[in-house]
Amino acid sequence: MFHRLLITTDFSDGLHRLIHFIPELTQAGFQQITFLHCVPLQDDRNIPQVDEEKRAEAQAKLTPVLASSLKDVDIQIELPSCANSAGARAKAILAAVEKHQSELILVGTSIHSLLNEKLFGSTTSQLAPKTPVPLLILRPQLTSAYTEEEMALRCQHLLRYLLIPYDGSQSAQYVVKYVESKAEKRPPQSLEACLLCWVLEKSGRKEVSLEPQAGQCAETLQPIQKRLQDLNLRVNVEVRQGNAIAEIQTVALDVDISAIVVSSKHFGRLWELSIPSFAGEMVRRSWHPILFVPPAR
Repeated sequence: MFHRLLITTDFSDGLHRLIHFIPELTQAGFQQITFLHCVPLQDDRNIPQVDEEKRAEAQAKLTPVLASSLKDVDIQIELPSCANSAGARAKAILAAVEKHQSELILVGTSIHSLLNEKLFGSTTSQLAPKTPVPLLILRPQLTSAYTEEEMALRCQHLLRYLLIPYDGSQSAQYVVKYVESKAEKRPPQSLEACLLCWVLEKSGRKEVSLEPQAGQCAETLQPIQKRLQDLNLRVNVEVRQGNAIAEIQTVALDVDISAIVVSSKHFGRLWELSIPSFAGEMVRRSWHPILFVPPAR
């Protein structure tokens, strides 16, 4: 689906391990891979200065990736110095995206609450409202625990099977169209399958049956399934009842999902405290990789 990848790492998220899996990443279609680590500025008498020691340590950790003998992949290292804040890191990442024309940002984000995010900051939530390209969000707890064999397989099949939560909303329709556009020119062995899942949540009287509505949802998904199948994708459809976030997480556990695809104009915004965002909650709570597609601007 993508050719130019920007991998951001703070060395505690396990993503720096990907320097050893360049061949596997190229199998997923990547032709340009940039590793970025933000070096915190040294505060000397309230005068920010470049921390040359930490820069040298970061350079030593990432330099081995340049020894890759693959001729068809362009590998770069970016070590910008910036303030130790989520906003400053996000700004440095966006600058690298523009410089390298990256198509996908790979970030590591731990599971946390919305309140914790607002109190202590989150680079991912700072990126979401501003990024021009999608974010692929992985859990540090997983990437740090993968064996080399498991990591190799993950890199090869980074976006092989996508779970698309669908509810008929504008954001859900936008996600489908985005996946369609990427599937048209996808590299071999990248995207192979999709699962469209519509979760109906009960409201009002408990005795009211959702079965008629479920049938209508299934009918709505049929033409979408057909369009994706016409792109030589294997497409499954499922309609469930219950809490949307809980049911999507269950589906991701039951099916061999590579990533959950979401989009939202609310995620990362201040008003999310009063207007809940399904995409934001999936990013914060799901153990599975999340592909966040920025909304159309």
